[in-house]
Amino acid sequence: MYIIAEFGNMHEGSVQLAKKFIEVGRDLGVDCVKFQAHYFHKESLLDAPSPSYFKSESRESYFSRTSFTCEQWRELKLFSDSIGVDFMVSPFSEYAVDVLLEAGITRMKIASGEVSNLPLLEYINDRADEIFLSSGMSSFIDIQKAVEVLNNPSLKRRVLFQCSSIYPCPPDKIGINVLSGFKEIFPHWEIGLSDHSISSVAGILAINSPCSVIEKHLTLSNLMYGSDAQNSLEPGPFGLFVKNIREAEVIMNSPIDKDAEVETLGHMKNVFEKSIVYKRDIQKFKIISLEDLAFKKPGNGVPASLYKDFIGKTITRDVKENQKLSETDFV
Repeated sequence: MYIIAEFGNMHEGSVQLAKKFIEVGRDLGVDCVKFQAHYFHKESLLDAPSPSYFKSESRESYFSRTSFTCEQWRELKLFSDSIGVDFMVSPFSEYAVDVLLEAGITRMKIASGEVSNLPLLEYINDRADEIFLSSGMSSFIDIQKAVEVLNNPSLKRRVLFQCSSIYPCPPDKIGINVLSGFKEIFPHWEIGLSDHSISSVAGILAINSPCSVIEKHLTLSNLMYGSDAQNSLEPGPFGLFVKNIREAEVIMNSPIDKDAEVETLGHMKNVFEKSIVYKRDIQKFKIISLEDLAFKKPGNGVPASLYKDFIGKTITRDVKENQKLSETDFV
């Protein structure tokens, strides 16, 4: 599973804080880190309504304050490369695409609100190397139109995310069933899950599906400012999320040969299984019945499972109580 840590704009416009986010993501075992490239006047009118979480300042103020320059994006991309983590950004305008390309960033995610912005998709399609397409606000018809646009044969990777644009997303709205539907309808796309829930369960379940990419919001603290902090996982829970997914992958991709495994358990079979023993002292020439036998540890004698092989046989020598039955007792 390719795991993406989404940071949005929680860096507050600080390159150093953004680098800290990248380092934390790397330390927690993610494959890719993701930010957003907002340039307010290139993507929004002044009178556009703001989301409910913009209460203490305007959207214009927030994006102006947290937008990175081309040089800053390049610095972050190079830093991420240097510590071995893939770097991705969501552009929200053609201007943002140009800034990112100039900074050497060609791995881009199309956010849910941009799926219907076909001119932007066409612009990205002709320029990006890898495209990750969200679907949180999209119907199947919307997705089909977007997929038809994103048809550049030179794309190195294209991923379609199931996403529910609810923060946080309750379990009954995650839509694991959509993953298989996407793969059937769009067989040439990788399938991903943009997981807005606050647990590891959806990610683990996605292992047993066509899903090969998962994205989840990571924050340094739920007390940080911004639209995503309260609905993101802090490093501790996020680390457990990654660990659980990696463990689930091992489980799902590790078939075992039951018979071969049992062959390695000789010591445990000796300790825990039972052998056939005599329940009482028995003199030779007696015909053995079930009442003459008991079954006790250790399991290094004749296995209890073979008891019927000796019922009705004549014993040829005297034996003692709790003596292990031997096949030579009946020669």
